[in-house]
Order: sequence, then C-alpha cells, then structure tokens
Amino acid sequence: MLLRELNHGKCKTYLVACEVTSHAALIDPLRGGIERYLAVAAYLGLHIDYLIDTHTHADHRTAIFDLRELIGARTVMHRAAPAPHVDVHVTDGAVLEIGELRLRVLATPGHTADSISLLVDGHLFTGDTLLIGGTGRADLGGDPGEEYDSITQKLFALPDATIVLPAHDYRGNSHSTIGGEKRSNPRLAGKSREAYVRIMSHLGLPLPDRIQEVMQPNQSALDDDSIAFPAVAQLTEVRQLEAGALAALLDSATPPLLLDVREAEEYAGELGHIAGSRLLPLKTLAQRADELADWRHAPVIAICRAGVRSTTAAAILTSLGFEQVANLKGGMLAWNDHGLPVER
Repeated sequence: MLLRELNHGKCKTYLVACEVTSHAALIDPLRGGIERYLAVAAYLGLHIDYLIDTHTHADHRTAIFDLRELIGARTVMHRAAPAPHVDVHVTDGAVLEIGELRLRVLATPGHTADSISLLVDGHLFTGDTLLIGGTGRADLGGDPGEEYDSITQKLFALPDATIVLPAHDYRGNSHSTIGGEKRSNPRLAGKSREAYVRIMSHLGLPLPDRIQEVMQPNQSALDDDSIAFPAVAQLTEVRQLEAGALAALLDSATPPLLLDVREAEEYAGELGHIAGSRLLPLKTLAQRADELADWRHAPVIAICRAGVRSTTAAAILTSLGFEQVANLKGGMLAWNDHGLPVER
C-alpha cells in the first residue's frame, strides 16, 4: 500500500493507493489543494477511483465535487450525508475496492451524523471522530453520546497496533495508535459515557472561523457565492417536523405545501419523492420564491435528502417573509426509513 498525507498542515488529506495496480483514493481532499493532488497522482502514475469525505466538513471547503467534475472519479460519503452528487453512499461494513486493497467502512456517528472511519491494512482513517489526544466536537449537528459509543465500541475494538490517522491535528502529530489513544486520550481514558457527554457538552468552543462560508456550501455542493446562505442562528430557529407528524398532516383537510429542494435527479432517484410535492432546487429558491406567493401565509414543509439542505431552505423562506415554514427532520431518508409511501 502506498500512503501519503498531502497537505502537511492542520487539515489532513490522505492519498491511498494499490502499488500493484496503481489505483487510488483521496480521503478528505481540500478545495485549495486540487492542483497539488492531481500533480502528485500524475507524478506517481496513479488513477484516482474514489474521492471520499469522512464527514461533512465545517471548517474548509471539500474538493470531492470539483475533482469529480475534473477527473470523473466517484464521490463517496455515508448514507446520511446531506449533499447531492454523491455517487456511492456507504453504510457500516461496506468495502471499497482500490485495486487489490480493501477499504472497510466503519460508521462512526457523533461528530456528525454522517461520520465514517476507514480501515485498510492496519491503518485507520478516523475523520474527526477520534483525534490524536482528543475527539471531534459534537455540537454542530452531532451527538456526544453517539461519538463515545462509536469510539469505544467500534474503534477501540480494533487491535491496539492499528495506526490512527485523523482528518485534523493541531499539535504537529502525524499519527497515533488505538492502544495509545485508549491509554492516554484525556477525553476518553477512564471516562464513562456520562462523563464524556458532560465534558463534550461544556467545551464552550467558538464556531469554526469560516463556518458561514463552508458548512452549508459543503452540505449543498453549491458554490458559496451562488446563494446567500442564512446564518447559523437562523438555522437553529427552524421548526423540525418528524416524518410521522408530516404524514398525519397530509391526511388533514388543509395539507401543507411540500417543497422539495433537492436536485431533479434526486427527486426521481432512489429515495423517490412524496406524492404531490413540488420540486424547487435550493440553488434557485431565492430567485423563484415569488412563485410560492400564494403560500406566504400558509404552511410550507421543506424537504431534502437528509433534512439539512431543507433547513437552509426553510430559513431562507422565513427570511423572505413566509410565516409558517417547517422542515422535514431527517428528510427523505427518514421518510423512507419509516416505510412511508413515495413516488419515483
């Protein structure tokens, strides 16, 4: 196995390649590093098959969608990832073949709902779930209890010699081991689940410096200058509606407008859409909001894949004077998981 870290900074991007076949994958590429990544791959004579994000990043723009357009490689994220244009949605236990290498997916939610770790040849790419001497924050749509379970039940179940390669490091470290993190990670060593949740709930960390420019563009795969994204505070104010509650509303005498803000190919894709829903992609929502004028004072439910882009849509509509906008929590993933009817 050929393994290189390509950024030499706080944010880590890993190139993993099969030395027999020269097939490769990029893990957590940064948008600002595209030229470097392509140059290294060309120099080494590698063919990049997969572009993998271990989670939806909140502190830098992802490069997987730009690279997908440039070189035709397949994008990979967890099933719960909110972004469109993901070619391969993986779940726990999935295996990606890179030449003769087998990259095993471990679902490790907690830092984010879509967090994964990747295991190949004794090396574990942990994203922002397990860091060297730390763990990823869980206050940006994550869950500290889930993170503790992911680390202690899945990652710490691996052999102690397993090499840990995180997506970030702020102390100049390059790697650690599972055994080392078990023994000395201050957030985990000797800590119960309850203690860990308490620690993570009181970190008091500021928001990432560029979160307004980064998180929602990564969630939507839209350039940050093509849409005026709402502030994080506006997102937290959006009312969230469970799938079962929406199903009951649709049977009422005055059902709401169902506004699906995904891309057209998603609307007709594997998850389908709710009967009677109206397709209005997020990227054109603000410009076309006047088309919804009749619903300005009536209930509107925004819908997307995972309930993330639609939260952005709901906040945008609210800022434009729509008075009764809510979001389908969990999006079409939750709707399908509840066994509710869809059209395709």
